[in-house]
Amino acid sequence: MDNDSTKPAAKRVHGWWFRKKRKHKKRSDPFYLGLVTDGGEDHDNDEFVSNSISSTANDPCPSINELKVFVGTWNLGGRSPSGCSATDIDEWLNLKDAADIYIIGFQEIVPLVARNVIGTEDLTVATNWSMLIGQTLNPTTSDGYQYLGVSHSDKKDKVNRRFWATPGRNQSKDQNMEKYQYSRYKLIASKKMVGIFVSVWIKREIDIRYHVSNVRFCSVACGIMGRLGNKGSVSVSLSIEGTTFCFIVAHLASGEKKGDEGRRNHQVSEIFKRTSFPRLSRDNGDFHPPTILGHDRIFWFGDLNYRLYLEDNSARQLIKKEDWMALQKFDQLRKELEDGGTFHGWKEGNIEFAPTYKYSSSNCNRYSGGLPSKAGEKQRTPAWCDRILWYGKGVKPLSYFRGESKFSDHRPVSALFMTQIEDVQSQNAKVVPYQQPILPDITSSKLAKSGNKEDGSSRTLMTLLKCETETS
Repeated sequence: MDNDSTKPAAKRVHGWWFRKKRKHKKRSDPFYLGLVTDGGEDHDNDEFVSNSISSTANDPCPSINELKVFVGTWNLGGRSPSGCSATDIDEWLNLKDAADIYIIGFQEIVPLVARNVIGTEDLTVATNWSMLIGQTLNPTTSDGYQYLGVSHSDKKDKVNRRFWATPGRNQSKDQNMEKYQYSRYKLIASKKMVGIFVSVWIKREIDIRYHVSNVRFCSVACGIMGRLGNKGSVSVSLSIEGTTFCFIVAHLASGEKKGDEGRRNHQVSEIFKRTSFPRLSRDNGDFHPPTILGHDRIFWFGDLNYRLYLEDNSARQLIKKEDWMALQKFDQLRKELEDGGTFHGWKEGNIEFAPTYKYSSSNCNRYSGGLPSKAGEKQRTPAWCDRILWYGKGVKPLSYFRGESKFSDHRPVSALFMTQIEDVQSQNAKVVPYQQPILPDITSSKLAKSGNKEDGSSRTLMTLLKCETETS
């Protein structure tokens, strides 16, 4: 993975010596949301590219620097961002200990019902969540943001337009742009698949100092029939100087019956197998890892849905005692990590917080089920469903905690890391634009066309989705 002693020198710097110098036109607005959605597996490579340049130091010799990386995951339960307060987001992002890079993953940003899983996607919700994150990371510019009403019926060029620098009512365009120019963080990548959404934000000074490039995406849908996007992953691959990063946001199969963990393990294996970041003709000799495990630093996070091998009442007693160590002995994911299972070689921080799922409802601080329970309430054994793992050397965990927002039936989870990067400084290093490869895939739009017909197959899909929704 990360052993430089075994890598040729040319590979260690990932071909940066051969990068051509290119000029880039400056964008007038600092936020450009290149948001592309799909309902299935794909290999997208042109959604969002930073226009940063590397340091102009004359010494091209590699040196090791460190960056503070925030990774966060939150299952929103299909709730609209209009009901989420700035306090909820601020507490989750922990801005008192600000990071250099924020990687934020959501699950269920829309309800996982048939029209969202097999129908045409609407970008509005993902856009508004990004705007809310932007307001939190850049509080001095919050009055310039406005919610948008972009729907799938709008023209494609409108859907993929710039969303950010919207002048306030009492501001001129020039005043507003000057304000945005000094925003603290900028969005460098975003990607959505049905209910899974990831966005990557970076400090402006870090973006200027280091060369950020090769931003690529891959979505893997492995839900109903192994191909629908109600479950699956969205992965982001990028390079910072001479170090490659991969961030995988996943939403795995639900269920706490015996054998359900096997479904989750199978989906993890599918994501490893089907995630691919292909080389392109315009890479100009740059090294880029084609698979997840080819990267130097890897983070896997999301609603992984692993449960407890423990009877409900016993689990609740240990939670009441706050005996997290005893409770972890029954954790399915911990068993996978310790026994060399699906996540062999991966690591996780110390869990010193209560299970994050399932709370009775939004705005509630009581776990679902138990005694006494409300009529019609689902019986669920509390579990640590929302997790953050990492793989590779050069990663030091600093904190691992959960937020206390009552916005959904999950609690948000965050982790802070110190990561090493190989700083390869070169005057001629520039971002190389890349093109999107044309690859076969199965998307929700294709499935939607066949699903519009009132035939037996469409009814079967609806039935499967209904059962999946009721189970989760």
